[in-house]
Amino acid sequence: MELKRVVVTGLGALTPIGNTLNEYWEALLSGKSGAAPIQQFDAGLFKTQFACEVKNFNIEDFMDKKEARKLDQFSQFAMVSASEAMADSGLMESNANHDRIGVIWGSGIGGLKTFQDESQNFFAGDGTPRFNPFFIPKMIADIAAGHISIKYGLRGPNYVTVSACASSTNAIIDAFNLIRLGKADAIVTGGSESCVNEMGMGGFNALRALSTRNESPETASRPFDLDRDGFVLGEGSGALILEEYEHAIRRGAKIYAEVIGGGMSGDAYHITAPHPEGIGARNTMIAALEDAEIEPSAVDYVNVHGTSTPLGDIAEVKAIQNVFGDHAYNLNISATKSMTGHLLGAAGAIEAIACVLAVKYDIIPPTINHFTDDPELDNRLNFTFNTAQKRVVNVALSNTFGFGGHNTSVIVKKFVG
Repeated sequence: MELKRVVVTGLGALTPIGNTLNEYWEALLSGKSGAAPIQQFDAGLFKTQFACEVKNFNIEDFMDKKEARKLDQFSQFAMVSASEAMADSGLMESNANHDRIGVIWGSGIGGLKTFQDESQNFFAGDGTPRFNPFFIPKMIADIAAGHISIKYGLRGPNYVTVSACASSTNAIIDAFNLIRLGKADAIVTGGSESCVNEMGMGGFNALRALSTRNESPETASRPFDLDRDGFVLGEGSGALILEEYEHAIRRGAKIYAEVIGGGMSGDAYHITAPHPEGIGARNTMIAALEDAEIEPSAVDYVNVHGTSTPLGDIAEVKAIQNVFGDHAYNLNISATKSMTGHLLGAAGAIEAIACVLAVKYDIIPPTINHFTDDPELDNRLNFTFNTAQKRVVNVALSNTFGFGGHNTSVIVKKFVG
């Protein structure tokens, strides 16, 4: 069976450093940090008192207040970024068959704030079970895909992938596979997350996963730096329209890049820590390269998972050197979480977008907040520290890893008709 080509025809982003695709990209290239003291609740008693929150966001700018109240914020974020991507693609203005357009979304947790609020209301009462009738529909992770499909009348494959921080890259890979197998003409994919709340911050603090650099939030996410002390929690959403090549050409769509491969693996090692030698990360990159039918030497840029944790950064670098060998020194490597923070289940979506734009515009966004080399890392590698770098980018690979040992990689290349 001959597999179909899959291209990217629309993008949308709602992030801690920009509320639109263009704002996000410009902020990435300028090295802007999205970290600041938490505004959504009083974090004064928490070990970590800062996060990468979405800023200046009012859902009533995008939908009716009554409708917005039926959605947890993670679904609100999804609707906003999907709307931007759909408008960007022009898909709804075409004569596309809606039976063959799907939605495959990703979220690691779903409606955590809704669960927190409903629980607080119940336990603060007299025990009488009074719950919002939208409690369950707001909370469940799959509902974001449902809302997007209902808004646009998309009747193709429809579901949400849940694999912790790998969720939205899993969604992108699933969308890619269904389209190239001929099961759909186009799919709205990506992911969203909204966990900057008491439960989210408290839970990740209890795991000792978060940076506690409260005195300097903007420099707290520092991947590959000697003094990194954990990730910075982020929130937001990213959306991509993946489309079968011939379908896109027939309707005259603009094409950002081509998706050529995806890989998935499991660490089978620990629920939260990566394998120290990066075996799972290595395996998923190899799987993606084999799927794309390219040699490691074809890759120009790797957008790493790069969360700024002491163990994770080292394991990922070991995996990259294992996969790419001497070519690793020719790569640009960057960790855009240094700017956006870690969007959990939405991380893969916004980082895939960064790869798509790097391929289109031949520029690598930086890894900011580098101050001191870590002697455990090979600092001959080009981590794109602190400043964006221009270079021809024909192929880019994006890594996303999740608690439970879930590993994913997706590869995009410059579009050639």
